[in-house]
Parts: sequence; structure tokens; C-alpha cells
Amino acid sequence: MDSTEAFEAERPRLIGLASRVLADPSEAEDVVQQAWLRLDSTGSDIENLPAWLTTVTTRLCLDRLKARVPVPADEVAVADLSPDPVETVELTDTVGVALQVVLNRLSPTERVAFVLHDSFGFEFATIAVVLDTTSAAARKLASRARTKVGEPAAQERPAAWEVVDAFMAAARQGEFDRLIRMLAPDAVVTADAAAVMAGTPSLIEGRREVAEFFNGSARSALAVLVGDRPAAAWFHLGKARVVFDFEVDDGVIRSITFRADADVLQQVARRDGAKRRD
Repeated sequence: MDSTEAFEAERPRLIGLASRVLADPSEAEDVVQQAWLRLDSTGSDIENLPAWLTTVTTRLCLDRLKARVPVPADEVAVADLSPDPVETVELTDTVGVALQVVLNRLSPTERVAFVLHDSFGFEFATIAVVLDTTSAAARKLASRARTKVGEPAAQERPAAWEVVDAFMAAARQGEFDRLIRMLAPDAVVTADAAAVMAGTPSLIEGRREVAEFFNGSARSALAVLVGDRPAAAWFHLGKARVVFDFEVDDGVIRSITFRADADVLQQVARRDGAKRRD
């Protein structure tokens, strides 16, 4: 098997790893492509290609977490790892929006240590090589991250506005799997009479059906408050025309109601970071 075939065989696993670390499927694809460029430019034979690719990909992810800008073009020096502790581990879809919010609050090294150990089963010796530190330090990083992730549920759960904004961002970007994760299994969309007259559906039932409706849509909707509740709305000529009123419970969306009643629209106010609240 040549290097191209070997890399393509590893690509799904690498994308899964990068997606978990970065929480951004598009950025994960970009990182894995950069890993391929590193491999393509490497003149020497690599004894353990899966391990080499795992380390390159993870270090590129770490650079992204530290800067959230394009990674420098410098080569990534990689020590050989044998055996690769995640060679046969598949990505499991267990990180909900609540945990993802907590992960976003971890430092880059804490996040990498936690994800590699707790989600993919890396040994701390391997994580230490990736992070260029000691096994003891890697263990402490993962432990510190685990403590933060395991804080009381009230602190761990995202605020309602975080869930609403994450859902709308996923809808605009067409991230179907992310939409699914943020919806309760019995999620439902309803509408008041005025919204139905404006062209919204009157009823959508079920997580998958709701996700399919929003997937790739609502690109022009803006973040708003309806009274004290975080929501989103379509505007026309500077005025809110239809509001997406969310019911968020325990970090997931249970229902979305389209509202266009005049009394409701009068309560709508544009929302920015300073106006966000539960």
C-alpha cells in the first residue's frame, strides 16, 4: 500500500479525532489535509504511519486551539509512537452541547489531554509526546480538565442563549449532526396563526424532521430577546417579522415556536453579548 492509500485509510479516523478536539468539522477537514501535506513532503519512510499521523494531526489541532488562525507553515517534528493507542478506536458521538461548552473553557493543552485520554484511550506516555511534556504533567492536565468537566450540572450546562446561538449557527452552516445533538428526541416545531399566515409550517414533529427543516436554512435570522428569553428572528426593513421562540431544557432544545403575533413582536429586541442572559 502506497502512502496515498495508507493515508486515505486513516483519514476517517483522523477527521474524527480532529473534529472531537476542535469541535469544528470544517476546520478538522482542513487540519487533516495539512497532515497529508506533511506526509507528502516527508522523504523518509515512516515505520508506524497511523501513530505518526495521529501525532501530526493532534499537534496541528493544538496549534489551532492556541491561536484559531491558520497554522504556521513550519514542519511539525514527530517522534515515532508504537503502537498507536487509538489505531482501532472509532469516534463516538457522546459529547453533547453542554459538554462542548465546558470543553471550550479548557486551556488548549487541557482540552487535548482530556479528549485524547478520555475519548480515545491514549496512554499518558503518548499524550506526553504529543504535548512535548512528561507523562506526569499530561496526567495532571487531563485530571484538571476532568475536574472542570465534572463540576456540578448547574455550572456545566450551557446558558439558554448559548444553546440557541449554537443551534442557529449549525443551521446556517448546514451541520446536520450538530443540530441532531442539540435537539431532544421528541423535539417539535409549532407556530401561531400569524406565523402560519406568513408562510411558516404549522407543525414539525421529531428530532430528525426538525433538524432537516433547519439544516442549511435561517441564514438571515438574527439573535434577539423576546422579553427575557433568548430567541432568533427574521427581520424585514428593520422590523422583526417572525420570531423563533425556543424552549431549552437541560442543555437541549425541546421545542421551537414560530411567532408573528403583533403583541409578541413588540417584545423583540436585538441581542448582543451584553444583552445575553438565561
